[in-house]
Amino acid sequence: MPEKLAEPFLNHTVGQMVKKRNNFGAVLCVEQGDNGFSWLGSAGNVEQDDQYFITSVTKLYVTAVVLKLRAENRLRLEDKIANHLPEDTIRGLHVLDGVDYSDAITIKHLISNTSGIPDYFAYKQSNGKTVASQLFNGADQDWPLDKTLAFIKEQKPKFKPGQKGKVHYSDTNYQLLGRIIENMTRLNMSEVFQRFIFDELGLSKTYVYNDVNDRKPVSLYYKSNAVHLPLYMSSIAPEGGIVSTAKETMIVLKAFFNGRFFPKEELEELKQWNLIFFPGQFYYGIGLEKLWVPRIISPLKPIKEILGFWGQSGAFAFYNPERDTYFTGTINQCSGLGHSAAYKAMIKIIKEIS
Repeated sequence: MPEKLAEPFLNHTVGQMVKKRNNFGAVLCVEQGDNGFSWLGSAGNVEQDDQYFITSVTKLYVTAVVLKLRAENRLRLEDKIANHLPEDTIRGLHVLDGVDYSDAITIKHLISNTSGIPDYFAYKQSNGKTVASQLFNGADQDWPLDKTLAFIKEQKPKFKPGQKGKVHYSDTNYQLLGRIIENMTRLNMSEVFQRFIFDELGLSKTYVYNDVNDRKPVSLYYKSNAVHLPLYMSSIAPEGGIVSTAKETMIVLKAFFNGRFFPKEELEELKQWNLIFFPGQFYYGIGLEKLWVPRIISPLKPIKEILGFWGQSGAFAFYNPERDTYFTGTINQCSGLGHSAAYKAMIKIIKEIS
C-alpha cells in the first residue's frame, strides 16, 4: 500500500462521502495499475460488495463494444446511421428549421453527443416537467426506443449534426446506438454486453437489469426518498441499465484503458473534447468523459486528465493516467448532489499520491 494511502485515510475519505445531506451510502474502490495496490471500502447503507445500478457508466461499456466492433471491421465511426437503421426510425429524426438532417447523422455524432438530437430524459415538456422529474417523483414508466423516438421527433433539435463546437448530452443518442449494435450483431443488448464484456472478463455479479421483480440492486435515492424504478431501469439497457459492483466495474475500467477491447493507441482518438455544462460540468469526447480539474486544485503536482464516466446515480468509473490510479463506486444519489462528494474523494486521493 502506498504510504500515504493508509487504511485510516481511505476509510475517512469514503466516510466523508456520506457526510453531505441525503448521501446515505457510498462505496469506493481504488487501484493503481502497476504496483498491485487495491482498496475497497464503504460507508452508510451500502456494503462493499453490494450490486448497484451503474446508470450512465453503462455508456463506457457501449464505447468498448463500438470500438471492438470497429476493430473487427464491422463498422466505422463515420458510417451514416441510416445505413444501420430502418427508414421509419430515421424519418423525421432531425428536422431543424425546416431542413431534414436525419440522413447526415453518423455513429460518431451519436457516441460523441454531437448529433443535436434532444435528450428525452431531460427535455422540458409542455407541462413544464421532464421525464427525469416524473421518474424521480415516483411515476415509474418504461422508455423503449420507439416511445423515445415518437417523443423526440416532436421536439426541435439543438443544432445541426456535427456543428463545430456544439455538444448536447443526450440519452437518446445511446438508445439509437444500442439499436444499431443489436441490428449489427443480431443480439439484444443484454446478450451483447454478456458476450463482449461480462463473459470476456469473467464477471459474475454484473448483468443488464431486465426483470422488473429483481430486487438485488441497492435502492436508488432521489434527495431523501428511495426510488424504485423497475419499469424504467429494465427498458434502458444501452444508456444506463447495467447492474454491477465496484470491484467488477474496476475490472472493466482497467480493461478499457489497457487495450482489452480495442488497440490501446486508439484512446487518443477519443479525446476530442467539448465542454458540457449540463448535467454538470465536464468534457465529452468520443464515448468518454473527462473531469474538469482547475490547475489551482493542485498547482505543484498537476492532476491532468481524469477520464471515464459518471452515472446519474452518482456511480463513477474514472482513471487518472498521471498517477496511474483508477476509481470506481457509487454515492447512490440521483439528485446530482452526490457527484461532488465522489469528485472530492477522487481529488483528495490523487493529491496524496506523489
